[in-house]
Amino acid sequence: MGMTMTQKILAAHAGLESVVAGQLIEAKLDLVLGNDITSPVAIHEMDKMATDKVFDKDKIALVPDHFVPNKDIKSAEHCKCVREFAAKHDITNYFEVGQMGIEHALLPEKGLTVAGDVIIGADSHTCTYGALGAFSTGVGSTDMAAGMATGLAWFKVPSAIKFVLTGKPAEWISGKDIILHIIGLIGVDGALYKSMEFVGDGIQYLSMDDRFTIANMAIEAGGKNGIFPVDDLTVEYMKEHSSREFVKYEADEDAEYDEVYTIELDKLKPTVAFPHLPENTHTIDEIDDIKIDQVVIGSCTNGRLDDLRVAAKILEGKKVKEGLRVIIIPATQKIYLQAMEEGLLKTFIEAGAVVSTPTCGPCLGGYMGILAQGERCVSTTNRNFVGRMGHVESEIYLASPAVAAASAITGKISSPKEVM
Repeated sequence: MGMTMTQKILAAHAGLESVVAGQLIEAKLDLVLGNDITSPVAIHEMDKMATDKVFDKDKIALVPDHFVPNKDIKSAEHCKCVREFAAKHDITNYFEVGQMGIEHALLPEKGLTVAGDVIIGADSHTCTYGALGAFSTGVGSTDMAAGMATGLAWFKVPSAIKFVLTGKPAEWISGKDIILHIIGLIGVDGALYKSMEFVGDGIQYLSMDDRFTIANMAIEAGGKNGIFPVDDLTVEYMKEHSSREFVKYEADEDAEYDEVYTIELDKLKPTVAFPHLPENTHTIDEIDDIKIDQVVIGSCTNGRLDDLRVAAKILEGKKVKEGLRVIIIPATQKIYLQAMEEGLLKTFIEAGAVVSTPTCGPCLGGYMGILAQGERCVSTTNRNFVGRMGHVESEIYLASPAVAAASAITGKISSPKEVM
């Protein structure tokens, strides 16, 4: 019986010739990731273990990004814990303020994730690195602790769903629209503990940033991971960012899939997820006047350079609707600098937006954009649960950077075509 991409990667890291869905395996890890919220819990768990050493100081990444720069005393204590652990174990990939960024944008940028890797992270959006042809998945802090100590993790081999992406997306259609469409199609538990494997001729039209966005939100459909095949664009990206060797895996022709969906990209429209689940999707032409109070463009889903370029293209020479708050958050320091050099930040500020240092910030209701009772926000983040960004009676509408930027101009959920 053939294997999927994910199954081949897991088999190789378990030292097995083959694996099947449902099989329990122990796999070697190429990278263990934690942030300022989840790492302290893992560190305290490690304190209970017999070992006082990490398995490999080069294969652990600690990225303070959720409440950084520290927003209060508690967040400062968390970061102090991570900082002291990194110093004690001489962790190579610890990123302090000034070098930090949103973890899932920073790690590929730093070349720490490549095709064929097995990566765990104590953050649910660790599935992002599947865009590079890696198996990456979120775990709990206890699993992170075990991974840091042993370099190993237990997995139940997932079955898979194949998504065949065909055709060329229209203007303003991005990876965010594609993954929101898919989540709307299958639901937030439609891929529960399954590998979401993306194939098809339509992939050639997707930038790496599009692919990172799609893989990032696999978890919003319940997926164990999302993964893309390794093509020339993937190889080009890895060679530009990393000196590590990578391994290219391809699914067997007779690999088994629980389901196969065909997504015709040329037929997609800008898509918005209404409160309070990512599956509650509507296309832009189905939306009546919904006035908003805030726009957030950023996060590990949509804070990359392509996202900022699209937003700037729409906002250039225009003004944010009076009374509206617009917050732009570049995902890493490098992206921030590139955006500055390209004049994007000038465009944002002249339009009436504010630009933040890299941080997760408002995405999880941390800071830098908390919503009050009754307020509505169009956000390029990944979750719109009740109370996710503030008051339990606030509302979050998930959208692409293009829709978010257009909505910033009109003060209501809008298509880019309305303002261009």
